[in-house]
Amino acid sequence: MNNKSIGVFDSGLGGLTAVKQIMRELPNENIIYFGDTGRVPYGTRSRDTILKYTRGDIRFLKTFDVKVIVIACGTASSAALPMIKDEFDVPIVGVIDAAVYAAVRATKNKKIGVIGTPGTIKSGEYEKQIKEYDSDMQVYERACPMFVPLVENGYFDTPVTKIIVEEYLEEIRAQGVDTLILGCTHYPLLEKVIHEYMGDGVTLINSGAEVAKYLKKKLDGEMAHNDRIDEHQYRYYVSDDISSFEELGGIFLEREINGQVNKIDIEQY
Repeated sequence: MNNKSIGVFDSGLGGLTAVKQIMRELPNENIIYFGDTGRVPYGTRSRDTILKYTRGDIRFLKTFDVKVIVIACGTASSAALPMIKDEFDVPIVGVIDAAVYAAVRATKNKKIGVIGTPGTIKSGEYEKQIKEYDSDMQVYERACPMFVPLVENGYFDTPVTKIIVEEYLEEIRAQGVDTLILGCTHYPLLEKVIHEYMGDGVTLINSGAEVAKYLKKKLDGEMAHNDRIDEHQYRYYVSDDISSFEELGGIFLEREINGQVNKIDIEQY
């Protein structure tokens, strides 16, 4: 057994979609979440800035002596994790490996679409890993920079959302993909609109849900589950306004989080 907490971070609220899935897969685990709401989004930043932010986020979570850190951010997982994974003495899990694993098993016509932030798509990490499984796979990628602001402001299913989804996904749909990776943990909040546009014949891969399944297998294999739930099982930290995080975060998690959020100065880390 290992009664340390699981640390999770994201550029903002989106990582809570991964936390929700981790709560379902691992109901006895204690979770510490950091949302870098003061610096969201990461996806439009330079790689050097993403590396700086990622290192700081990890250093903050390590102050809690966590047993594993989940990077619930597609941008940080793709642009930073390959470069910093050996810098820290704690296991670090990103969202890409698990999503790719699920996608290559789901596709029947070997045509996979990937949507993500500009930083994620620019890294080329999804295509690289998909091709490592099968070089015959055809990968169609599209950066969707407006999706994160839509989600962070609660525009999950509006006429504006539908217009932007069509604008971004038209080319990918035209290529005939049968599998689409939602390469950012914000995107499951747009899943209904994306599904309606792409159609029933396209399997959507939720990267947050897949990393939760991977994490469960990892803790199962290492016999590292928690056998003692803390009084404050779930703790949340942000780098900006608490009230807006509590309000929207409750929607992301499908549970109230009032009074459990603290603001920190992430620049100290």
